[in-house]
Amino acid sequence: MTNLTDTHQKALRVNLDATNYGTFAEIGAGQEVARWFFRVGGASGTIAKTISAYDMIISDAIYGHSDRYVSRQRLATMLDHEYKLMIERLNEKRGTSTKFFVFANTVAASSYRLHNEGHGWMGMRFQPTPQSEPSQIIIHVRMLDRENLQQQEALGMVGVNLVYGALYFETEHDFILSLKDNIGPDRLEVDMIKFSGPAFTHVDNRLMSLELVQHGLTSAAMFTAQGEVVQAAEVLYKKPILVERGSFRPVTKVTIDMLEAAQAQFVQEPNVLGKEVVVLMEMTLKNLTSSGEINHQDFLNRVDILGTMGKTVLISNYAEFHRLAAYLFRYTKEMIGIVMGVPTLRDIFDEKYYTDLEGGILESFGRLFKNDLKFYIYPLKEKATGALITAENLRVAPNLRHLYSYLYENQFIQGMKGITDEYLSIFSRDALQKIQNGEPGWEEMVPPKVAALIKDRRLLGYTGEPATPPEPKTPAPAAP
Repeated sequence: MTNLTDTHQKALRVNLDATNYGTFAEIGAGQEVARWFFRVGGASGTIAKTISAYDMIISDAIYGHSDRYVSRQRLATMLDHEYKLMIERLNEKRGTSTKFFVFANTVAASSYRLHNEGHGWMGMRFQPTPQSEPSQIIIHVRMLDRENLQQQEALGMVGVNLVYGALYFETEHDFILSLKDNIGPDRLEVDMIKFSGPAFTHVDNRLMSLELVQHGLTSAAMFTAQGEVVQAAEVLYKKPILVERGSFRPVTKVTIDMLEAAQAQFVQEPNVLGKEVVVLMEMTLKNLTSSGEINHQDFLNRVDILGTMGKTVLISNYAEFHRLAAYLFRYTKEMIGIVMGVPTLRDIFDEKYYTDLEGGILESFGRLFKNDLKFYIYPLKEKATGALITAENLRVAPNLRHLYSYLYENQFIQGMKGITDEYLSIFSRDALQKIQNGEPGWEEMVPPKVAALIKDRRLLGYTGEPATPPEPKTPAPAAP
């Protein structure tokens, strides 16, 4: 049977497949998914139980107390509880011929009272074959419709897509592409996905995050230095944020010097002093494209290098900084610092990048600096002349000089202090060229941890000797 796209057909196919049997548990505004399976007919062949613990006291009595009811932790508790019950009650009678599953969600739609953003967590725990260990897929969704009824409709459809995709799609790529079947591009966003369990041991969830951005299911995705995918609010909520954008191909001593110098200034800002700061290394899709297409292995190489330095990674489709700022301010009202070099700042003052905005460069800057945000600028030492260009002496187009002066004098743009002068001659493109051509000297351009990782794992085109010599083989014992 071919894979389907229509929501009605998907739900009906699941219902007519006697090999799958499961529970639907839905909290809050998420009570739309099970309804699809009842509505199309044949639900008795699919649904063992539906439960909707709408009241918080009832929900706590079933799943235990939770500080946040719309959270990844609550979803995990629901999946654990309902799957355990299903196996206990049904495995003996029909476990040899049935693939059990549990679908769960916990959702908050937009509220007339609170005017909050609609969002929620969804998960599917399922057996690929009868009596096998279960695997799991969880996602986080943002509902973008203005009307509550429309949000519920979109939620029901993405839930059916999740159930259907988990049961029938053979590749994770096809699964991701199917999540927004029948849902308009501006109605719903999937900004986190995680595959786990025996069926997905081959999956790197960092690549899955990249695919979400690459295929337009979201504009940004995030994961930690340990490779754990996270939803932005889990990391950014109500915290000051410092972000450095780059290609990180490779991370150089300049990359780290920029960040450390900016951080030393950022943490002393009156609105940041004493608060926990989140540091992000951001790569845009443009940063990831070197030959017209995104090389997934090259992406993982760069992420591994950043992970070695203990950095949280943000992948985004935000070419313009005002869009990045709007994304970050969605999760925090605290101060945001953006770290960049003089060449990037020079580009920001080029009006050709703002032709799509009705208000041009002024509109972009208005969006950027309407909240508590600052640029921290690393100087540039020009190769040809040796001249040092800083935030203080940078020249922009004559018609923009007063605008630049205003932003600089009011400290929206700040030059960095305490930088390491000897690093000013390091450029990542030069380090990469040396690595790929087998030329000496690149090791002095990158942090020691980065050099060791590049050598040991032969990253970024390195073909020389590993940093860690292989352990000598133990000679076989002599024959008696």
